[in-house]
Amino acid sequence: MSIKFSVLSLFPGQVLEALRFSMTWRAMEKGLIDLEGIDIRDFAINEYGQVDDAPYGGGRGMVMMCEPVYRAWEKSKGKNKDVRTIFLTPAGRVFDQALAHSLAKEPHVIFICGHYEGIDRRVIDEIEAEEVSIGDFILTGGELAAAVMIDAISRLIPGVLPDQEAWELESFSDGLLEWPQYTRPSLWRGHEVPPILLSGHKARIARERQLMQVLETLKKKPWLLLDRRLDPSIWELLAEAMQREEKGD
Repeated sequence: MSIKFSVLSLFPGQVLEALRFSMTWRAMEKGLIDLEGIDIRDFAINEYGQVDDAPYGGGRGMVMMCEPVYRAWEKSKGKNKDVRTIFLTPAGRVFDQALAHSLAKEPHVIFICGHYEGIDRRVIDEIEAEEVSIGDFILTGGELAAAVMIDAISRLIPGVLPDQEAWELESFSDGLLEWPQYTRPSLWRGHEVPPILLSGHKARIARERQLMQVLETLKKKPWLLLDRRLDPSIWELLAEAMQREEKGD
């Protein structure tokens, strides 16, 4: 299985450069990921390279025009109807692991990156692009958001990571945060690794990690536990662990 990412932008090099490292680059070399950068300026409406204009109704800044964006999208899509288009905007649904999994199943995903004061609304509606955000904050453009999403999606493509378990056990893969990780030495500046992790008892370690996972989620993002069914014995262990914490054990 492989996936194609197309990035429509005034600065596609920013996305390509951000992903030119580590596992995404190796995945591209192996043909698991096809990353295409399309410069919207190549589809300008005139010989002066115009891709933006002043907003109707007045206001500061410039707005990217419909036609260059649409032409770039048509070029990227080609005759392929099986393509999913994402418009990066703060107004969109917040990107999460569930959406990453959904997009990882697509053969081709197109990202449209806005700039300046945004993109003429009509072309987004015409294309029927999904509006997605990486958080409730403003970036200069959609390029960095596209790079973040491509990185997260790429990890889920079979063969990109050396072991599928590498992402199956990570935060959010089962709806909870990942358990805390530890390595050598077992004692560092007075801080000890939880003794059970040194026991070699696989079943007890697995149970302890599950407990730590629930504890991490409860402390940092408790809303993830809403309406979630857990093994009753985990709740018992959780209550015991919280009692130990209160006593300072």
